[in-house]
Amino acid sequence: MNLAQVIELLSGIALFLFGMTLMGDGLKRLSGNRLEPVLFRLTSTPLKGVALGAGVTAVIQSSSATSVMVVGFVNAGMMKLPQAIHVIIGSMLGTSITGWVICLSYIEGASALSGLLSAATLTGIMAVSGIILRMFSKNPAHQRLGDILMGFVVLMSGMSTMSGATASLGERAWFLSLLSSLKNPLLGILAGALFCAVLQSASAAVGILQALSITGAITLESALPILMGIAVGASVPVLLSALGANTAGKRAAMVYLVGSFSGMVVCASLFYIGNALFRFPFLTTVMNPFSLAFVNTVFRFIIVLLLTPLSDVLESMVIFLVPEKGEKEEEEEFIPRMEERFIQHPALAIEQSRTAMKAVAELASKSMELATGLLSDYHSSTFRKVEEMEKRADTYEDSLGSYLVNLTGRELTPKQNQSVSVFLHTLPDFERITDHALEIAYTARSLRDQRLSFSEGALAELPVLISATMEVTCLAEEAFSTGDLTVAERVEPLEEVIDTLSDEMKLRHVERLQNGQCTIQQSMALNDLIASFERVSDHCSNVAAAIIELSTGTFDTHAYLGSIKKKGSPAFERMFEEYRTRFALPETA
Repeated sequence: MNLAQVIELLSGIALFLFGMTLMGDGLKRLSGNRLEPVLFRLTSTPLKGVALGAGVTAVIQSSSATSVMVVGFVNAGMMKLPQAIHVIIGSMLGTSITGWVICLSYIEGASALSGLLSAATLTGIMAVSGIILRMFSKNPAHQRLGDILMGFVVLMSGMSTMSGATASLGERAWFLSLLSSLKNPLLGILAGALFCAVLQSASAAVGILQALSITGAITLESALPILMGIAVGASVPVLLSALGANTAGKRAAMVYLVGSFSGMVVCASLFYIGNALFRFPFLTTVMNPFSLAFVNTVFRFIIVLLLTPLSDVLESMVIFLVPEKGEKEEEEEFIPRMEERFIQHPALAIEQSRTAMKAVAELASKSMELATGLLSDYHSSTFRKVEEMEKRADTYEDSLGSYLVNLTGRELTPKQNQSVSVFLHTLPDFERITDHALEIAYTARSLRDQRLSFSEGALAELPVLISATMEVTCLAEEAFSTGDLTVAERVEPLEEVIDTLSDEMKLRHVERLQNGQCTIQQSMALNDLIASFERVSDHCSNVAAAIIELSTGTFDTHAYLGSIKKKGSPAFERMFEEYRTRFALPETA
């Protein structure tokens, strides 16, 4: 094999890998990024998990990519390990579909019908169709279909190039000697595993083996151990993806290695023991692309049959291999982990961001509940909790905000763009609520330290304002978490009532101050509390407005709020009167 043939082989491999990537990405985009969320929503039973793992992998043509996503689900707490095991098992079978797709490049014939179905004809038709859809159609779905077709054409061209470069290897003594050595099962398995680990793709490794089979020098005896090794080598990119994962994520990644290795050991042991006893005559069968695809699929199907009923055993093995750390991992209350690997899959990233945003909303509501409780019953432990929640919200605003900004650089659908916009607009509001909760907690501590208490009038009025503010906070959290527009529409009328309450309380307080019923120190504390409650309601109003604006397909929160307040719709007026009656200040003496 001279230098020109080596370069030709490498270029064929490059085209093949690029074609696989282009075709897989096109399929994912054509599906509207709906494939990935299916994995963690529809894995309620083992058979569903296996079927979904196989199906999604067949579409994206990479068991490693499917498994890496699953590792991310487990690492983020979106999927449990038992669910992940079945999906990963299914992915081991799904990746064999690519071998059958590659077989299309070897369809040849002289008759009229087989001529129409030949690789050259199919490639030509797909190339023309793909480039027309890609360049002249304005429909995004048609363009994605064009990407898929062009990816297939590039893949076929790569296979053709590889086959041409390796065609003469069957006459080379060194190549025949190499294949002869690989008939040793251990050497063949090791070679297949290393080959796949370097390529980072089982589909690519099998495709190259199919190209080499054109030489006519590869028999089942040398091909089978290589295929077994490829199955194990595919675990390498999955393991690499879990380097920064938590214990659960590392266990999920280990499932691929333990499962593929265990299945390979059982299959190899049974097959080669049987061969030692009965000397299988079919081992000398010369392989071609079609027979290699068949053997690869059968081998992987057997692994799935072996592992599926033994998933509990597989789970115990990975738990044993990846034990809990000596120090218990700190569980962050409310806030889930953010998975950077999901940035490559916008549907998953948005789903995870929504879960995280709901947690931040809960954090804001909980911090207000604890902070207002300090005004009547102060405890240092509760104060520290409010303080910790505020720090956590600050940290999370930075991390989630950066995550969402990175996501905006990806190709998103209009609906996904709107969701990201709402997240980015409401995240600062929820974070600011925790800031005001901490200010309320500081005021409560100051009152305790200075042994101050409010006047009877203030003590009668303050619970009304607290009750109204807590309700508007809960409404904002519920509206965001459920997306219920009827709940969101109740926020603004209540916010107006809180503004009215705040103004009235300030006027009454000035009268008490002038009458000598309260001191300057009491005045400062009460004004701080009123201001904090009023600002919390403003942030809740912003959250609700963003949710309502998302439903209309536009995003101009200030214009929306101004319009609502200016027009005063009948529904708004009705709810405003309802809340004003419920949260009326007690009559002054």
